[in-house]
Amino acid sequence: MEVETYPTGRRLARLEGRPITVADAGEFGLIRRITARATPGTFTLLGPGDDAAVLRAPDGRVVVTTDLLVDGRHFRRDWSSAYDVGRKAAAQNLADIAAMGAVPTGLVVGLACPPDLALDWADGLADGLKDECALVAVAVVGGDVSRSPVLTIAVTALGDLQGREPVTRTGARPGDQVAIAGRLGWSAAGLAVLARGFRSPAALVNAHRRPEPPYSAGPRAAELGATAMIDVSDGLIADLGHVAQGSAVRIELDSAAFDVPGRLREIGGALGLDPMDWVLAGGEDHALAAAFPGDLALPTPWRVIGRVTEGTGVVVDGEPFGGPGGFDHFA
Repeated sequence: MEVETYPTGRRLARLEGRPITVADAGEFGLIRRITARATPGTFTLLGPGDDAAVLRAPDGRVVVTTDLLVDGRHFRRDWSSAYDVGRKAAAQNLADIAAMGAVPTGLVVGLACPPDLALDWADGLADGLKDECALVAVAVVGGDVSRSPVLTIAVTALGDLQGREPVTRTGARPGDQVAIAGRLGWSAAGLAVLARGFRSPAALVNAHRRPEPPYSAGPRAAELGATAMIDVSDGLIADLGHVAQGSAVRIELDSAAFDVPGRLREIGGALGLDPMDWVLAGGEDHALAAAFPGDLALPTPWRVIGRVTEGTGVVVDGEPFGGPGGFDHFA
């Protein structure tokens, strides 16, 4: 029998063959264990432990976004570690804040889980959330836990505009150039590898497990005068379709502007799949796509991939995209 000392002073016994579970720790023990891992963020005035957290909001306006992650739907525990899931859960929300041209200020996390969930899994989740938040100098400032037959994670991210106007999906204008920052197709390629029972190439599999959004590119785009912007979560064609519809314009993409990495070409050839389908329709890389005035010279990491014209929809080389559609939860 292994005995583990708990942050509250409670000692939990690990019986042979059975890990310590969240039921062993209890609701408040689980909360204390998670909050013990929390670190203060740049905007945190009062963190976990009270009825509510208190964050600085220098701009006077607060940007808010939220996402749900459901076990078996948004992640698989046989494919991703708890730490991976924590990193991904934070990343997809922090990317939404960046896509508004804002900087993140904090995260609030809800965890609903079965009572037999290993306590170590909850630890890994908390560590992943903390480490992804550290990339933008923020923290998990609060949340809630509950019992549920299906492991579910709810994340709410908060942000500050720093005096700028939000960059929405509705401001693109004919004559604008369309550009992206971040990787495209890597997560989809990693998913295709995992779905076939493989665990390599590691770079692609890890891209699916832990996206790498270009957080600083969002606020920088707002400073440069971006007219519209969106986080690429469901696929570039699908997400730019939201911009085209919201702005009442047509977006024309140039396939020659996309640099498809050799690793994507290699694995696409091995699996009999077209890597351009991953680039144009694969989601969960959380790159940023934006429209900018046409005469603006864009700095790295932004790269031009098309233009905005009069009309409707999104086309590639003048034709509707014939590949797979973007992700739809209810399709």
